[in-house]
Amino acid sequence: MKIGIIGVGNIGKTIAQRLSAAGHHVKVANSRGPETIEADVLSSGARAVTVQDAATDVEALILSIPLNRIGDIASLVSSLPAETVVIDTSNYYPMRDGKIEELEQGKVESVWVSEHLGRPIVKAWNAIGTYSFAHKNKPEGHTDRIAIPVAADDDRDRKVGMALVEATGFTAFDAGAISESWRQQPGSPAYCTDLTRDEIPDALAAAEKTRLPKRRDLAAAAFQERLESGQTGPFGDYLVNLNRAIYR
Repeated sequence: MKIGIIGVGNIGKTIAQRLSAAGHHVKVANSRGPETIEADVLSSGARAVTVQDAATDVEALILSIPLNRIGDIASLVSSLPAETVVIDTSNYYPMRDGKIEELEQGKVESVWVSEHLGRPIVKAWNAIGTYSFAHKNKPEGHTDRIAIPVAADDDRDRKVGMALVEATGFTAFDAGAISESWRQQPGSPAYCTDLTRDEIPDALAAAEKTRLPKRRDLAAAAFQERLESGQTGPFGDYLVNLNRAIYR
């Protein structure tokens, strides 16, 4: 596929590396310009381009930017051809994004993103931690392969999202409609807890929507305290264990 990726932080970088290694034609962009994209992002064949170029002549556009930056690219994304699959990896963290009243009142994050982009989206790669995503990919068939939930309203879009998740080395799990994607938001039992295909259905089903924000903020505060104490990463197993203790 011809794929554009906007955002090359930890998640976007790994997506670019894995999808280009899998044979897809990948273009990557950030807000600072193609000359600022690190060489390791391009190590498997991805090309650095402008944001406008990343969204031009692609079959799928992956947004890997903070949720509070969605508005910056809304006009670009809303003008894409209807057949272009738009995949969003973002999560709402009010300490980073600022408080968004609609989300504070319980609107599903992906519904909010879809409304602000003016088009349907796929939600994927939001419920995997950066360390696990970079280091715990496994070939298809491993019994302990981590599963990633994928939500979308359009069946074709969801299938594309699931195929691309599989190409990054994880098992794609059909998580249903965007309206149900709150079950993979921060604070939920399926969020960054490194579950297998057999474990993830129960975790999604066990999510309690009203409890997500408090659990999300509790985990974020514990992580922030660790940073302020002077401890440095990688935090892979620590974060997974922290999330499992708080979210499940």
